[in-house]
Amino acid sequence: MTDATPPPAHHQAAEGGGLGTRLNWLRAAVLGANDGIVSTAGLVVGVAGATGSRDALLTAGLSGLLAGSLSMAVGEYVSVSVQRDSETAALAAEKRELHESPEEELDELTALLAGHGLSPAVAREAAEQLTARDALKAHARVELGIDPDALTNPWHAAWASFLAFTAGALLPLLAIVLPPASARLWVTVVSVLGALTLTGWWAARLADAPTARGTLRTVAGGALAMAVTYGAGSVLGAAGV
Repeated sequence: MTDATPPPAHHQAAEGGGLGTRLNWLRAAVLGANDGIVSTAGLVVGVAGATGSRDALLTAGLSGLLAGSLSMAVGEYVSVSVQRDSETAALAAEKRELHESPEEELDELTALLAGHGLSPAVAREAAEQLTARDALKAHARVELGIDPDALTNPWHAAWASFLAFTAGALLPLLAIVLPPASARLWVTVVSVLGALTLTGWWAARLADAPTARGTLRTVAGGALAMAVTYGAGSVLGAAGV
């Protein structure tokens, strides 16, 4: 009986970690798309306040899309690279400790498993079995909360951020350049607010936050950004800047 107890608990922890990772990626994608929507919408609406030139709007929108998506990708790459370096260093330190003091590390793993609710005897047996299979992986998962087989990948994170931002930015860009001049501003505003309603709702759901409040906050922030940039563009356009 004791032989079968540890693996299910360990398997559930691994499954929970995998689910948490997937949720984090999904949340990052939603927020990246939201950033793309708001920043590009603010940019093109501001330009629309100053000029009705489709070429100017397209140039500004594409420039904002590329600058924003590349900035997001670089920032995510640097951030995740630091995280991966930290995980790699922690694993290296743990490997060294296992080599220098295996008995102390076994006692530490036993105490950690006992802290999760196992009896001392079962925790000891589980620690011995996990150590015999793969000591480093056992300590990494139980002690450090790291899965050595699924370290964060900076390139994956960079591409995900780039694509999420680009997907969000395309909506206001297309909405401002495709309709006729008389309708493009309102088409853009309605499209952006509709998209922000969806991303705000999804972000709130993923964060287990009240959806109404999260959605309203996202929509209000986007509306304020467009109003401010449009006002600034109108003033600058009227001044001939």
